[in-house]
Amino acid sequence: MRTAARKPLAGVLMLPAVAFVSALAQTGPDTTPDVVARAAAAAPAIAPGKFQPTWESLRTNYVVPEWFLDAKFGIFMHWGLYAVPAHGSEWYEKHMYGNPGITRWQTEHFGPPDTFGYKDFVPMFTCAKWDPDAWAALFKQAGARIVIPTAEHHDGFALWDSAVNPWNAKRLGPQRDLIGDLARAVRRQGLKFGVSNHGIEHFSFIRPTPGLATDLYNTNWADFYSVADRSPAACEKFLADWVAQNAELIDQYQPDMLWFDNGVNARLFDPLKLKVAAYYYNRAAAWDKQVSLSTKGSGAAAGPAYLAGSILDFERSSRMPKERTDFVWQVDEPVLYRFGYTENSPIASAAGSVRLLVDATSKNGALLLNISPKADGTIPDDQQKLLRQIGAWLEVNGDAIYGTRPWTRSGEGGGRGFRFTTKGDTLYAIALSWPTNGAWITAVPSAVGKVTEVELLGHAGALGFSQDAAGLKIEVPAEKPGDYAYAFRIRGLKLK
Repeated sequence: MRTAARKPLAGVLMLPAVAFVSALAQTGPDTTPDVVARAAAAAPAIAPGKFQPTWESLRTNYVVPEWFLDAKFGIFMHWGLYAVPAHGSEWYEKHMYGNPGITRWQTEHFGPPDTFGYKDFVPMFTCAKWDPDAWAALFKQAGARIVIPTAEHHDGFALWDSAVNPWNAKRLGPQRDLIGDLARAVRRQGLKFGVSNHGIEHFSFIRPTPGLATDLYNTNWADFYSVADRSPAACEKFLADWVAQNAELIDQYQPDMLWFDNGVNARLFDPLKLKVAAYYYNRAAAWDKQVSLSTKGSGAAAGPAYLAGSILDFERSSRMPKERTDFVWQVDEPVLYRFGYTENSPIASAAGSVRLLVDATSKNGALLLNISPKADGTIPDDQQKLLRQIGAWLEVNGDAIYGTRPWTRSGEGGGRGFRFTTKGDTLYAIALSWPTNGAWITAVPSAVGKVTEVELLGHAGALGFSQDAAGLKIEVPAEKPGDYAYAFRIRGLKLK
């Protein structure tokens, strides 16, 4: 799905470059265009190449990577200091200082926030049982094609060996380059590797309850919390450092995807975002790699974070497109109630996860399934079981997912009906429930072409069928070839 220059790209929504104002767009620092401009002018310089820090340059030169169009399924993860308390959500830092209920819980379990602050979780984030090769093997077994860990969340703790941010996992806590170790392990399995960076939200993330005694203003920790000094000068340095940290991630790990959260959405930050994009895409050209940014933002109020040059991401399946789109996208969905690890959280079912993957694929999307590791570096057994169940389904049915492209319609029959994908002239009709009395597909009447063969993935031999002006009727075997969803391979049509 390559796109000619100067035409709308398959990976982005093309909206006017106007000032969007929304709650999503205001999660980054509250600052001014002058501060942003000075931060964008700071080092590092943009790597040489054809990409310039303009929307027009991105529109002209960006192409959605072929590997992304083929991959369809990836593992996302939220892993960081918030896994130590494992309470509430991955926003624990914000809430322990600003939510009275969480402050009480913090006080009862660890101490009041003036004597035990968020920084005191750093030495408890040991990752002592972490085995990146075991993780990578599990992700391979799950059928994932890309792995994207959170390199830095809103709390400002970097999981890589950073010269810019002294609050990092190589220097403190586990004293390991978690991003580097995982990148090497994942790539040994033949998978793509990306990173997500939520760090731009850190500057204004903590908003303490007025009058609460905390460690936030202690000069020893002020550079970690970004609360004591929120002056324009401090914000300028923070934003310049944000660009420099992205350059570190790009240069040190050559990510196949660089994913940003909502904090970058506001048009105010365009000079910073465009600089990072030009830097990234020019560096990738020097590596001879296809890479992409992926960013959030949807709806008339917010607009996308990037007006070009990015794959649009939707947080949670409730926000993903309801119909097939003419642009590619992905949805990030947590397996737990929250994105970060929390104790006693319910977990998604394999059936629901597989059906979400099928639904997203049929609508020109992809699924990033978010897992939630523990602070000791282990992935809980129930999450591992879920990933293996998905992998077992893909082992049988992956031909209807990997490398496919959407059909002219995404499906029929609602939540228990069919979803369609294509590969060349082959049509896949994936049943979201077992069609006990035979599969009846009204989208494939004789008027669309003559079907010559129908197979069911996981079942040996062709199936009996009949086709007329009303549709395609497929005879199904007595035994189901698996669980969750069932892929029929339909041949003979001449698909556009």
